[in-house]
Amino acid sequence: MAAKPSIPKGTRDFSPVEMAKRNYIFNTIREVYHLYGFRQIETPSMEMLSTLMGKYGEEGDKLLYKILDSGDFLSNFTSEIIEVINELIKEVTLVENKLRNDNLKKQIFLDKISFSDTRLVSGHYYNIIREMLLNNNLVLEKESGTLDLKEKVLYKKVREVFQLNSKDILTEVIKKHLVSPNVGKEKGLRYDLTVPFARYVVMHREEISFPFKRYQIQPVWRADRPQKGRYREFYQCDADVVGSDSLLNEVELMQIIDTVFTRFQIRVCIKINNRKILSGIAEIIGESDKIVDITVAIDKLDKIGLENVNKELAAKGISEEAIRRLQPIILLQGSSEEKLATLKSVLAESETGLKGVEESEFIFSTLAGLGLRNAVELDLTLARGLNYYTGAIFEVKALDVQIGSITGGGRYDNLTGVFGMPGVSGVGISFGADRIFDVLNQLELYPKEAVNSSRLLFVNFGDKEMAYSMEYLQKVRQVGICAEIYPDVAKMKKQMSYANNKQIPFVAMAGENEMEAGKITLKNMESGEQSLVSVEELIAAVRK
Repeated sequence: MAAKPSIPKGTRDFSPVEMAKRNYIFNTIREVYHLYGFRQIETPSMEMLSTLMGKYGEEGDKLLYKILDSGDFLSNFTSEIIEVINELIKEVTLVENKLRNDNLKKQIFLDKISFSDTRLVSGHYYNIIREMLLNNNLVLEKESGTLDLKEKVLYKKVREVFQLNSKDILTEVIKKHLVSPNVGKEKGLRYDLTVPFARYVVMHREEISFPFKRYQIQPVWRADRPQKGRYREFYQCDADVVGSDSLLNEVELMQIIDTVFTRFQIRVCIKINNRKILSGIAEIIGESDKIVDITVAIDKLDKIGLENVNKELAAKGISEEAIRRLQPIILLQGSSEEKLATLKSVLAESETGLKGVEESEFIFSTLAGLGLRNAVELDLTLARGLNYYTGAIFEVKALDVQIGSITGGGRYDNLTGVFGMPGVSGVGISFGADRIFDVLNQLELYPKEAVNSSRLLFVNFGDKEMAYSMEYLQKVRQVGICAEIYPDVAKMKKQMSYANNKQIPFVAMAGENEMEAGKITLKNMESGEQSLVSVEELIAAVRK
């Protein structure tokens, strides 16, 4: 009996109806991004592991999916041959920086190889590899009779594996082809879209006009524990601005969030904090060097409660006195303006903390005059434990559904610096499309037109009727109406059931009477009403 198929935990299949809903989400977000002048890019699903590691904090690094290369193209070589080849590479590397002449380098390299080398099971095969390195052209067609079968197999395998051609020189062979394929080349699935975007900016800096406003809608992967609203594969819909320090970028991103959720008709609360404020708090309680531990713990307040947060802080080595001084700050009550006024006093001795308060005041005061339709508040427990945020941080919670954050983001002044491009400031947001999908499902907020693909179905009574209906079908499609014809000649009941199952609101029928009159019968599937109409009348009725 065949094993029952399954999919990995934390992943999902999506039906046509579900995909219609998801595309409604993506298209709505995409339209708003365009409205604010953002342009789309894409990056690969996998990145070099060195690009990803160290950018998400210790806990984030643990959730990275690392890719194990299955292309073990050296599997047919003996371990001894692989070991010797790697040793040869090391030997060449030692003299590589001192030598600039390829011919001299080649001769020194060859002089270092002993014909009587016994590091291989057979020194004879070692000499074959040596001969191949010596011959730049590496012609496979050797004189017949000079190589035995094993030698020919090895000879051919080396050529295939290293993909050598007549243009290869020894240096390129050694550097490009003989190095172990996994050294420094480990890959991982992207954890988010922000770090790959920073890498993109550095690699394409000469092509980009700054400030650069980009958006990106692609899947990401995290080796997290699956639960309600948390998946291992999910889509993010990011918008970022790089190359500008202006806080107007933060303000516009908050406007984008407000516009998107207003279009979705989801009531949300936009929570804002600032990493500089958190750094200032760590400073005044005497634990500046524990800022990462503090923010990681505080970020879990909603999930594990204050008591467990305090236990985690203590476990990280934070003193009882510091934890005691932290309590009234993270539990501060009042309006956003009142909280900021209190923080000005509390953080008076912290230059960094006061800078965070100043930035937050600008954002809140500017948003106050823009008439946002959703609530905006300062939340000092919002920490977003990612190492790369340096200024404002954002999170969005749905008010009518119990689910985690559905949007997040922040400013990251130093992210491109780790890729060799310092001094480029950036700020961005990311919509969690999968959680938004769940919220819209629970609240039943999808517009009918977004879910139903076809507005009109033509019934198929036979060849003549089909040919007649196809003319109508062509005309309604030309004016942008989604329509289809049932492909087979089948009983009326079956075709009507098809329309009902797909929630197609109108059905068109053409029999002998309709063809004689040069019209078609249109049935409203919701009301049951039907009438004989011309193509113009059909179009007008279906478009309503």
